[in-house]
Amino acid sequence: MAKGNHTTVTQFLLLGLTSEPKLQAPLFIIFLMIYLITLIGNLGLITLIRTNRRLHAPMYFFLCNLSVVDLCYSSVFSPKLLIGFLAEKKTISYPACFAQHFFFLAFVTTEVLLLAAMAYDRYVAICNPLHYAVSMPGRVCVQLVAGSYVGGILNSLIQTCFLLPLPFCGPNVINHYFCDTNPLLKLTCSDDHLNELLLVTFNGTISMSVLFIIIVSYAYILFSILRIRSAKGRHKAFSTCASHLLTVTLFYVPAGLSHMQPASKYSLEMEKVTAVFYTLIVPMLNPLIYSLRNKEVKDALRKATANNTFGSCLLAKLTPVS
Repeated sequence: MAKGNHTTVTQFLLLGLTSEPKLQAPLFIIFLMIYLITLIGNLGLITLIRTNRRLHAPMYFFLCNLSVVDLCYSSVFSPKLLIGFLAEKKTISYPACFAQHFFFLAFVTTEVLLLAAMAYDRYVAICNPLHYAVSMPGRVCVQLVAGSYVGGILNSLIQTCFLLPLPFCGPNVINHYFCDTNPLLKLTCSDDHLNELLLVTFNGTISMSVLFIIIVSYAYILFSILRIRSAKGRHKAFSTCASHLLTVTLFYVPAGLSHMQPASKYSLEMEKVTAVFYTLIVPMLNPLIYSLRNKEVKDALRKATANNTFGSCLLAKLTPVS
């Protein structure tokens, strides 16, 4: 954008998912249900893991933190998205926009790093089962989780600090439903090449490092599973990884592709579509994926709902016959 006499932007206008009036009410209901299921599912899984002693194991410690992150980062923008469906003016203040940008980027980076830690945990559990307790004590698990949070905060802090000094002189319209990096870069009236370089470098390095860790971990896991003689043993080993693999695929593919490309080669309309998956759908699905595919979680849920007839009947319908 050419430099000149411009009015300094004090607030932004979020266009949201659509400007079609007839779609506002139906979309509000749909995304309200998605958010409520996300809250109930993740809070329920966190409570189940913390209250059931059988689930006090490294894998469930990571899963509990994954639910915490899903709960937090979906709450960063879901309320604002829901309000936008009903409000005439879909504005967000300058400080609120950058606060949303910071917390979203921090939590989404933390989730990516947690997925890498969970892949390493599965590698140790399957490839070195006899040394699992020694290799993954509570101290190591806490360090991996703490490192994920620190990495997420640092990545977000660096990118947000480099984004804050940029002048936004108008227009102030963000073609998105939250304040993501690329839509904001499109509104700056100064040279944003350094920020684009930071975006690709930091997000690309993190994404590629995590992808490398996951691929290497699962390559070793695959070789270990193939060496198991019994079909039952192979199935049991693979079933412990299936939920994590599904979560990685659903989250990592759209999020990684979205945040590794520079703003100049980036479609905002396509970004909104991919963002729906990793910001709204995945946090809702994660508790269901891990609850319905994990025997220990299902057993714990069955115990928790033993005194609830409706809950027991619902669980029985969801649980396939062995």
